[in-house]
Order: sequence, then C-alpha cells, then structure tokens
Amino acid sequence: MLIKYKKSFEKIAMGLLSFMPEEKEVKKLQSTIKAYETNDNWRLFLWKEEDVLGAIGVRVDDDQKMIVQHISVTPSHRNQGIGKKMVMALKEQFSDEFIICANEKTENFVNTCEE
Repeated sequence: MLIKYKKSFEKIAMGLLSFMPEEKEVKKLQSTIKAYETNDNWRLFLWKEEDVLGAIGVRVDDDQKMIVQHISVTPSHRNQGIGKKMVMALKEQFSDEFIICANEKTENFVNTCEE
C-alpha cells in the first residue's frame, strides 16, 4: 500500500533513499529529505506491507507532470515486484490529475514497469 511520507518515517525514508547511488552522502540525503518535507512540489511516498519496504519520490511540475525522481526498495525485498507496484499505485492514484513520467535516473525502471 502506498502511504504518504510523514516526519515519523524520516529514518526509514533516509535508509531507503540511501540505496540510490546519488544519495550516498549523508549531507545530500539530508538535503533530499528536507526538500520532500518543505517543498510543496516534492512528494515522497512509502510502500508498506507489514513493514515499509520501499520509497518513491516525485516532483510535480507546472505542466501537470508528476516526475518520478527517486525509487528504492530494501535489498532483501528486491526482484519481487515492489518497485513496479509503487509505480502502478502512483499511476492509479494520480493519473486523473497528472501525467506520470520519469527523469533520466528513473526512466529505464519506470519504462519497464509499463511493459
């Protein structure tokens, strides 16, 4: 189930985002989380089953596009379709309002979710 990020999930979200190569440095990671907390155009969602297993972060632009800029799944739960479930849940929840697309870092993964 896709749930909206809230401050109480900060450590979990930081842990998940730290698996992304460009988010390895602590200062960069803290800056990214702060952007999700303070920027109205940035939205972070977590994937929760029994535990939180993944995170997907988007940026909303002026053209009604919701751009997937971060996507991460805990290593022990990879290759089980959780990333695809997050992308599909995002599309199901927001496709009436936004065009869901990817940036250059998430493009290959998001495109494979549509196959």
